[in-house]
Amino acid sequence: MPYRPRSTLEQWRILQAVIDAGGYAQAAEMLSKSQSSLNHAVAKLQTQLGVELLEVRGRKAYLTEHGEVMLRRSRLLTQQVEDLELLASNMTQGWEPEIRVAVELAYPRRFLNQALAAFYPLCRGSRIQLIDSVITGSTELIQQKKADLVIAAAAVIPKGYLGEPLCVTRFIPVTGSMNSLASTTQIDQNELSQHLQLVIRDTAQKPQENAGWLRAEQRWTVDNFAEAIEILQLGLGFCWVPDFLVTDAIAAGSLTQLNLSQSSERIAAISLVTPKEETLGPGSKQLRQLILAAHQKI
Repeated sequence: MPYRPRSTLEQWRILQAVIDAGGYAQAAEMLSKSQSSLNHAVAKLQTQLGVELLEVRGRKAYLTEHGEVMLRRSRLLTQQVEDLELLASNMTQGWEPEIRVAVELAYPRRFLNQALAAFYPLCRGSRIQLIDSVITGSTELIQQKKADLVIAAAAVIPKGYLGEPLCVTRFIPVTGSMNSLASTTQIDQNELSQHLQLVIRDTAQKPQENAGWLRAEQRWTVDNFAEAIEILQLGLGFCWVPDFLVTDAIAAGSLTQLNLSQSSERIAAISLVTPKEETLGPGSKQLRQLILAAHQKI
């Protein structure tokens, strides 16, 4: 048989009020109820549970040892119910239960993290789902409207969609300090093409690995820049990496920036796209403004 609770939320709220107010009389005034009804509710709760929760000394009620434990757990229960009811209320007002944010791996996450920290007190219980995206994976997410907000390289934003500029990411070629490339003063593209290149996997369902410099005869594909950097530090291969991810490693000497005879850097503008502007919820709109504001503080 399904479990049937012996107590009610109202009984637990009354117990909490008696403790918080400092007694039955004060709690009765706070709840606009009679003192006798509060006494009856708490007494019935104790009988139903078979546990003594309160003991009265003089005119004041005190928690028993068991009562302290039960009260603490009851606060969690009533808070969860309040959160659930608030979520239902927000849903009826159009506040979305979940916000999906797709983020290009080459984007400096510190800006998004600042926005999320500011958004948390305002989120009304909305869940946040962060989705890593790379190259044409971002294009697919925009076209298929699978995210509320998409932070993507401007070059991959499909026609018909507008992006709000956020920042510019500078890619530089790096290798491990133990790699032979690290001691080469100037490298041309033909020489570089003979070495192992690490590339980041395109997250699209039908990836198009044609972005960036991909002339190397041998390539290893990894899921993210963190994996690539670990391999580089073992002395294997080279990779075009956002400079903000390797500043410390270069300073520490575990990675070396390559000096190419041609251009030694690639620039990618990063933008914020709203794939479904016409149906964007209030939570997503709020988060969008906070992301834009985080970049305006620079």
